[in-house]
Order: sequence, then C-alpha cells, then structure tokens
Amino acid sequence: MTYEAKGLFIGGQWRAASGAAFDDYNPSTGKVWASVPNATRADAAAAIAAAHTAFPAWAATPFVQRAALLNKAAAILEARQQDFVAVMGPETGSTFGKCMYETTVTPGVYRTAAAMTFGNTGEILPSAYDRGSMAVRSPVGVVSVISPWNFPMILSSRGIAFALAAGNTVVLKPSEESPVCGGLLFAEVFEEAGLPEGVVNVVTCGRDGVAEVGDELVANPAVRGISFTGSTPVGKAIAGKAGSLLKKCCVELGGKDALIVMEDANVDHAVSAAAFGAFFHSGQICMAVERIIVARNLAEDFTEKLAAKARTLKVGPTDDKANVIGPLINARQADRVEAHIRDALAQGAVAAAGGGRDGLFVPPTVLTGVTPQMSVWRDETFGPVAPIIVADDEQAMVDLANDTEYGLSAGIITDDRERGMRVASRLETGMAHINDSPVNDEFHAPFGGTKDSGSGRHGGRWAIEAFTETRWITSANGHRQYPI
Repeated sequence: MTYEAKGLFIGGQWRAASGAAFDDYNPSTGKVWASVPNATRADAAAAIAAAHTAFPAWAATPFVQRAALLNKAAAILEARQQDFVAVMGPETGSTFGKCMYETTVTPGVYRTAAAMTFGNTGEILPSAYDRGSMAVRSPVGVVSVISPWNFPMILSSRGIAFALAAGNTVVLKPSEESPVCGGLLFAEVFEEAGLPEGVVNVVTCGRDGVAEVGDELVANPAVRGISFTGSTPVGKAIAGKAGSLLKKCCVELGGKDALIVMEDANVDHAVSAAAFGAFFHSGQICMAVERIIVARNLAEDFTEKLAAKARTLKVGPTDDKANVIGPLINARQADRVEAHIRDALAQGAVAAAGGGRDGLFVPPTVLTGVTPQMSVWRDETFGPVAPIIVADDEQAMVDLANDTEYGLSAGIITDDRERGMRVASRLETGMAHINDSPVNDEFHAPFGGTKDSGSGRHGGRWAIEAFTETRWITSANGHRQYPI
C-alpha cells in the first residue's frame, strides 16, 4: 500500500507544508513508499504558536474531560490497529509480530496517562505561620515531542499522552524515517477523538530540515518542555540547549545494555532472554542486549544454544509474516553494524552464528572471543549482534557491565534472587531486571537511564513530574505582623 498524506496538522487543520515533499522509503524493498509533507522552521513556529494559543483553555479543562479524551484516543487506536500495522511494516521494516505487539500495547499509554489525571497533584505542607501552605504541580505550557523511528507508536505516545494529561499542549515531530506511523496517523486519531484545536500539532520534515526544525522546537520561547528520544549526541545537544534556556527536558538516549548470566542461571532461560533482547526488531532497540557477560562454567553450553537459536530465526522482507528478522532501517545503520562485526572478527572474535550482510538484512549474529577493546563491545551497535564475553566471578561481571559510558538497562539471570538484587544495586543503570531481558517497559513505571543514556524519566507519575512545574502557594489567616 501507499499513504496519501493530508498535510501538516496545525491548529486542528491540515495545512500544506512550506517545503517540497520528501520521500519515505520501504527498507525491505528500497522503494519509495510515501510522499510526506516537508515542514520548514516557519511551519514549526506556526505549530508552536497554535499550541501556545490553545494552552490556557486546555490547562483549565477539568481533569475528567482530559481523561475522557485520552481514553477516546486509546479506543480509536484500537479500532484502527490494522491501519497502523499496514503502515508500520513498510515504513520502518518492522516484522508482523513486532507491528502487532506495538499496536496492541500503545493504547495502554493513553489509558495510563488518563488514570494519572486522577492522581495527587500536590500536597499540604506544615507552616510556621498562621496560614495554609501547599505544593502544587502546574503544566509547563507547550511541550515539544521529538520521537524516533524504531518504536514510533510507543515512543511518540509516551511524550504526548502524559504531557496532555498534565494539561500541556504538544507539538510532535516524528522521525523522518517514520513520519506516518509515528506522526501523521496520530494527527488523524486526535482529530477523530475531538481534541480542541491546537492541543496536539504534528509537523514532519525530511533529513535536510531536521536541524532547523528541531532547533525551533527547542529554542522557541513559547516551548517550555522538551521530550526527546534518540541518539546520545543529538540528545546531549538538545539537553544542553534546553538547560541554557532553563527549559524542562526529558531525554532518553542510547544504550549498551548488558545481560549478565551468572553461574547458577538456568541456561535455557538465559538463552531465551538473550535471543529476544538481542534480535527482536533486529536489535534496533535502545534497551537491546548488546553485551552478554556469562559465567565461565556455562559459557560453552550457553553459546552453543544461543547460536543454534539464532540460526533458526528467519530473515527477510516484512511482507512475509514468517520472517522474524527484518531489514535494518537504512544503509547507514547497516554499514555501522557490518563495521562492528568486521572489526571484531579482525581482532580475533569468532562468529558462532551469522556474521554476514545482504543489503539491509543482517542475520542474527553471535560473536565469541570478544574483548572490551572491540567496537562491538564499546559502541552502540543497534543491530542483531550478540557479543559474548566470559567472566570468572561476580565482581568481574559487575565491573564489565559498568565499564561503559551508557547506563540505560540491564538483565541479570540467576536462580538466587537475593543475589540478583545485590548485583542490580551495584549496576550503574536507570533500570535493571532480574531473571529477565533488559528490554522491558511498563507505562506506569519510571523509564530512563543514567550517564550517557539520558536524563529524566518517562512513565507514570515520573512523566507528570517531567512535564510540570512545582509551585508553592500559601494562604494566610488574618494579617501577619512583619518585622519592619
């Protein structure tokens, strides 16, 4: 299928973009799949102005009404599931199973956010004087949501839904790799849901315009909050500029996540967690298993079983539902993954499975004999590659896991849950999962990383904190006597 774009969605209206349309490619075929509106900086400014105009009324909208509209959007997403599935596969190289997963869980983001509107938005404080004292949370205003392509529905939604729940208005700019399923289809959903004009605005642009449009979404004085998910270099630049302008910013960035397989682990379970974490969506997940640290006594058995599992996973175009490994998103990413594999093999690593490349398709690859000096161990790969390193004791495992500039998520496989908790407490990550893969997300839980993996948290009340300001308000009884 192809998608016919209606235009940019600004102020509740579909508008033509100022720039010439850009091509949206199907990574499975390399062919143009859609022609997409190409916003300029002026278009982004117009969207921000529309959101700024809509903010006072939306902030004053009773919370029950905001919740009802979020729940209505969730229902529309469920009703239009197959529309999103039909778009996501050709647009992002997502396999059928991945499309079904993402479209099934995304409505839950809006229902969770709707529930948060019923939560506590402040607290009563004691006061040394004869007055009432309270701390309250107020929406910041316009929030820019800059979302990535790999999980376009979930990662656009978590920025949008909680910002709206808190009373903010939104301008969404999806990735140029997923402008339809990450942006324009959402505009259709919110239009159908009946959100007031300007509460949600969507601008799309091609790669050539990302810098100037993105800068407007950060620097415009009317923007008071930024939600960004993407690469560490871009996220650092955005967070740095937002900080210099004293704007709230929540950034979730790259990862180099470890799966620790301890000597008492169930090997079959560890293999299952590793295969899912390393190969789901071709490893193009910020929480993907990009380093496997396995106890020496289990290393041989674990490696043989993981390699055997990798060889069973079918690779190919996403229009074949039997394929569970689709293409990488573009040639730049495929080149990066191939370079990591070649560098490892040149330095003595061995491919127990995979190791090749066919255009944008990279088969699940298991590397043994990996050392910390290899780029596949140190730098984010973002592909279906599972590098294995062997460790002799718990301290070595923790040291290897922490020896990275990233700190997003981690998995620990052990039959001793107390030991798992001890190891988790020593890891320098924002999230850790015992007897599970690092790839985990629940929309009511705090999601985010430490070090170069980001700042701030999405999800639940932590997202509400990210998109609100805390204010102190007092109300005196009578007339206070001042000292002068």
